[in-house]
Amino acid sequence: MTVNSAARIGESSTGKRSDFLQRYSTLVVLVLMFLGFSIFVDRFLTPFNLSNIFQQIAILTIVGAGLTFGFAAKEIDLSVGYTVGLAGILAPVLLVDGWPLAVVLVAVLASGVLVGLVNGFLVTRIGIPSLIATLATGSILFGINFLLTEGRAIYGGIPASYLALGQGRIAGIPNLAFFMLAAVLIAWFVMERTVFGRYIYAVGGNQKAAELSGVRITFYRMAALVLVSVFAVVAGALLAARLGSGQPNVGERYLLDGLATVFIGMTMFRPGTATILGTFCGALFIGVINNGLNLIGMDTYVQNIVKGVIILIAVAIVSRTTKLNLL
Repeated sequence: MTVNSAARIGESSTGKRSDFLQRYSTLVVLVLMFLGFSIFVDRFLTPFNLSNIFQQIAILTIVGAGLTFGFAAKEIDLSVGYTVGLAGILAPVLLVDGWPLAVVLVAVLASGVLVGLVNGFLVTRIGIPSLIATLATGSILFGINFLLTEGRAIYGGIPASYLALGQGRIAGIPNLAFFMLAAVLIAWFVMERTVFGRYIYAVGGNQKAAELSGVRITFYRMAALVLVSVFAVVAGALLAARLGSGQPNVGERYLLDGLATVFIGMTMFRPGTATILGTFCGALFIGVINNGLNLIGMDTYVQNIVKGVIILIAVAIVSRTTKLNLL
């Protein structure tokens, strides 16, 4: 074997290791973290707790699945948490007023489409950057959520058929886990197996090139923002069913956690690109951290510090070798 041949083999081996680290290092961290909690925390690796984890991440995963469409099109929706809150208030209000469940669910979906269309109009027609436009609409939604209930939470009078959506179980598995699975599968199929999904990625990758190829840029940017809001209202309606109440500020935490979920997902499989499978793993990453630290009995404020440090480490591993383009 010549020196040049040996060098090429060495470079190839190094390249393969580098590619593996780029794609799977965050996933490896998740697996190691899961194993660590399983070994050192007695109650972690039990069927009840594992089902608990899936129930806890179900809402977050649905929100993240919607945000993935936005990230893929290079549009970031900062109103998503307040959109979750809108559905979490609208559904209980209408149900308590005596509206049929089917009509309420349609109304909730329609509210998501409306919010998405407003965001899309501001971004694509008026030309306001999505970060600014959705920050403003989020503030408006925040006010609307409190106006709907005059700042009070809604308790009682909510039909059992609605509560079962978020609190029921089938064969011991939470209903929310099935809704989460359905959302992930639908979003994955649309993003990875349809022309629509390919065009979303094309718009996010290079808008000019996509436009020259005949892709309707405006339509797909707006469609991505509508899907973010639709997934958010589905999550909000399920969240209210799980809590058994409507609370005007309940969706706020899903903004930062949702963004973190997608961002963590962008460090694996196709680094720098938002993918549904990556987002699901990102939600699982956050869910395992939260659950494990809760079982240990760690204070909430310390959990936030630990979670932030772990997320930074996971992202830094890949950021050293690949550029994560968010905008």
